[in-house]
Parts: sequence; C-alpha cells; structure tokens
Amino acid sequence: MTPDITVFYDAMRWEEKSLMESGRRMGIDLRMADCRKVHLFLEGDAAGYGTVLQRCLSYYRNVHSTAALEGMGATVINPLMTGMLAGNKLYGHMLLRRGGVPVPRAMVAFSKEAALEGMGERGYPVVIKPTVGSWGRMVSRINDAESAEGILDCRDSMYPIYRVYYAEEYVRRPPRDIRAVVVGDRVAAAIYRESGPGMWKTNTALGGRASPCPVTSEMEEVCIAARKAVGGHIVGVDLMESDDQGLVVHEVNNTTEYKNVARVCGVDVSSVMLEYAAGVGK
Repeated sequence: MTPDITVFYDAMRWEEKSLMESGRRMGIDLRMADCRKVHLFLEGDAAGYGTVLQRCLSYYRNVHSTAALEGMGATVINPLMTGMLAGNKLYGHMLLRRGGVPVPRAMVAFSKEAALEGMGERGYPVVIKPTVGSWGRMVSRINDAESAEGILDCRDSMYPIYRVYYAEEYVRRPPRDIRAVVVGDRVAAAIYRESGPGMWKTNTALGGRASPCPVTSEMEEVCIAARKAVGGHIVGVDLMESDDQGLVVHEVNNTTEYKNVARVCGVDVSSVMLEYAAGVGK
C-alpha cells in the first residue's frame, strides 16, 4: 500500500517523533523512512512514497535524496531548489534580496586578503558565517581587524567551503531574535529566542531562551515573502528587530526545528504541517 505521506529523516529528533504521534492521531497513513537505510533505484518511480516530507538534517543527504525522489516523480516538501538554495546562506541571501525581503547588508570574498579588505571597507563589527551549517557553529562576531586576521587565518587552512568568506553586518537589535514557522500562507507560530548569559548568539542549542512572540501583520507579510522567495512550502524564518530597519530576515531554514515553538506557544505544529502536506498530496 502507498502511504499518504512519507517522512524522510536521518535523525530521530523530537520533531520526527511528534510527526509520528500527530499522524496516528489524525488517521494519516504515515511512513517513516530513515534516509541512511534507503536505496533508490533511479530508473524506477516513487509512487510508493506518497507525498514526501523532507526532514533530513544533513544538507547533503537532504538535497541528494530530494533530487533522486523528484527525478523518480515524487512530490517533495520542500522541493530540490529550495533545499539547495535556502540551505546555503549566500544563495538564500541573494534570493531574499531579489524577492524584496529586508536582509542585513552582506559581502562575500574568496581569499583571506580580499575578505580583510572588504571588512575594513564595510566597517566592524561583522558576523562571519559558513555558507552551509546550522546551530550557530563557526559563526563569529568580529569586532576589529586584529580579530579578523586571527579568525580568517584559521579558516584559511580548512576545506574549500570555509574559504568562501561570507559576512553580514552586525545588526543592532534587542538581545533576541525571532523564529517563525511558516506553513503555506500562514505563520503557524513564532518565538523570541533570547541570548543566554554572556552570549550574543540566540540559538537555543547554545543556551538561548524561548518565549512566545505575537505574530503581527508585518511579520506575517515578511515571512510569507521569504517563503515565496526560496520557493518553499514549510520553512522556518529567522528574523531580527533591527534598530533602524525594522524586521530583517537573516536566514530561512529548509528543514526547520520547531520543538521550542510548539512547547512555548502551545501549537501542534506537526499537525499543521501534516494537514498541509496531505492537502498538497490531493
């Protein structure tokens, strides 16, 4: 039998367990497929998967399994181009900017020397990020040229992907940012993520605290525009309350984590996602 929805995953997180529970409660025929244990014959078809909800944490498993499944005829949420482009901070930034979504000023350079020159022209502080990554890993705030020299020296000896120097302005904001979960044309719920003691990063994995965030009409408009800019169906949008620009989007997450959104807002995000995915399948 063909399931209504297949969840492709590579780590059984809280979110995947919640999807299983919500699927049972809603009477949805839900199949869980561990990507690490699946082989796909590319000349075959994907009729036996139903609508695929892509939940792989690994960027590379995510986009390659999506490419295979779409090539075999499956409908995947989110589609390949969303995974490829939103999963890369530089690509995502350019899509958002082209779509008229407010974003921080940013630069990219391809050598240590050019990066130092660009940062000096733009002015410190800046935030340097790997183009592919999550949970705030290898994201650094650089306050001056001396700090920049040390950080870029370290990156200059790493894999080529880390020698793509992508840096954003340091946005002056309250000690928090916003994570909004967007499902189709609505924001299911949103939270503030407040920096932990002595921290400037707001990632809850690094000690940030979550609290409910009211969804304003401005926020919903910006979040839906961000979703459309990357061509996604279900995304997490991370925003900052800039002191001088209003809401700016600094990242769109293709496979968003939403445990804390569901916990502090009391919203069954998994059910909202599954209801949407079931509708796409029809």
